[in-house]
Amino acid sequence: MAAALQVLPCLARTPLRPLLWGRPGARLASGMALAEHARKLFESTIDAVLPGPMMHRALSLDPGSGQLKVRDRSFQLRQNLYLVGFGKAVLGMAAAAEELLGKHLVQGVISVPKGIRAAMEYTGKQEMLLKSHSRVQVFEGAEDNLPDHDALRAALAIRQLAEGLTADDLLLVLISGGGSALLPAPIPPITLEEKQTLTKLLAARGATIQELNTIRKALSQLKGGGLAQAAYPAQVISLILSDVVGDPVDVIASGPTVASVHNVQDCLHILNHYGLRAALPRSVKTVLAQADSDPRGPHTCGHVLNVIIGSNALALAEAQQQAEALGYRAVVLSTTMQGNVKSVAQFYGLLAQVAGAHLSLPSTGAPVEEGEQLHELAAELQLPDLQLKEALEVVAGAKGPICVLAGGEPTVQLQGSGKGGRNQELALRVAAELGQRPLGPVEVLFLSGGTDGRDGPTEAAGAWIMPELAHQATTEGLDVATFLAHNDSHTFFHRFQGGAHLLYTGLTGTNVMDVHFLFLKPQ
Repeated sequence: MAAALQVLPCLARTPLRPLLWGRPGARLASGMALAEHARKLFESTIDAVLPGPMMHRALSLDPGSGQLKVRDRSFQLRQNLYLVGFGKAVLGMAAAAEELLGKHLVQGVISVPKGIRAAMEYTGKQEMLLKSHSRVQVFEGAEDNLPDHDALRAALAIRQLAEGLTADDLLLVLISGGGSALLPAPIPPITLEEKQTLTKLLAARGATIQELNTIRKALSQLKGGGLAQAAYPAQVISLILSDVVGDPVDVIASGPTVASVHNVQDCLHILNHYGLRAALPRSVKTVLAQADSDPRGPHTCGHVLNVIIGSNALALAEAQQQAEALGYRAVVLSTTMQGNVKSVAQFYGLLAQVAGAHLSLPSTGAPVEEGEQLHELAAELQLPDLQLKEALEVVAGAKGPICVLAGGEPTVQLQGSGKGGRNQELALRVAAELGQRPLGPVEVLFLSGGTDGRDGPTEAAGAWIMPELAHQATTEGLDVATFLAHNDSHTFFHRFQGGAHLLYTGLTGTNVMDVHFLFLKPQ
């Protein structure tokens, strides 16, 4: 990652890194020390889940015997290995796999984000690129992380390769975040545009990633175990870099190598919940009706080995170590941060207020009312691995700066037509929360960034804020509430202080959801 990140000219360590903090020439008014530490943590977070190291940890090959070991399973290679992949990290995963497997790899097809090869070349990340004589065919598509006809062509090529395999063959499937958009293969007569429109409507009404994937799987030839079914009777090894809360293999990239446990009634329940059943195209109704009456029933995937090789938890563990090396008491709050972005922002605002009181007034402790509100909101968010009690104990026992780390993927319910992403919206909402809360003599910084380097349909990965942002924005004629009402967080950050609070990385070549950092430093 060292070759992939850059900050402002005064902080840059090499001239070729893409910009991390703001646009060229943008200046930071305050919080430079915390901002620099946040930069280092974000860098180390991404470093921990780069494709090459993860692939080498997951795979080992005995060149003499041709035995491929995947965790505790062994497979005999006899130039019978094929490869397919789809996702934002798959280019680097495929490069590492081909280097490791050599002559045993017969053929491969991968579907990766548009522009990723040029981005990796620009940043000097040669380890992420396939060699010129590669046996792997590369398709680029899904611009702005949306399925398109380029991705559809890739999906059909992947299906064709899988369907040609025999019982003597082994298929290595590489999957990472973004894989769902890069593997669109709607069941005829559904068109790509019809499926995409339905997905957009669900997302705009606040559907969770689990709900979206339930619908995608029901309407897809390859998702929900469809790819594994196409490859049968070949053995299938699926190596997965998780971008989903809790790492459920049936949800990541919509589970192309995991048999779906959902049925048509589950789909109809979701469509009813969001008021979309009546507006379904005739083609979608046809496919759902056919699935409901399929005499074969659900298929199984007993010939598949699914292995998670990287996740948000791995990235945050590295960030925790880095934060402690920088002198912070660091604690991982949750790797499953999800729910409405408004509630998540309120949670972080309350957490900062309660933690700030502990740090600035250790003898009196946290304000009782806000502490109760914090715990009530935590219960509402229903985060299965939330370590709130442990985090507050760390804060209470700290005598210096604190860093609270979390990861996940909150959802944004669109109400306006502005430009932004969930990380920028979360950061701006946290700024609004902090701006109206008494924090005491504590310096606070909050960062929210996407590990793939792309937050929604923008060039930014996310943003960072401090409590004084809302007041400072007013002096520039910018009203935070107005921008939030239009879901226009990117426009706000682009204008505010010359874009200095935007987080830029370019495409990182990996993806393990978002990370959130909350820094508190007694003054």
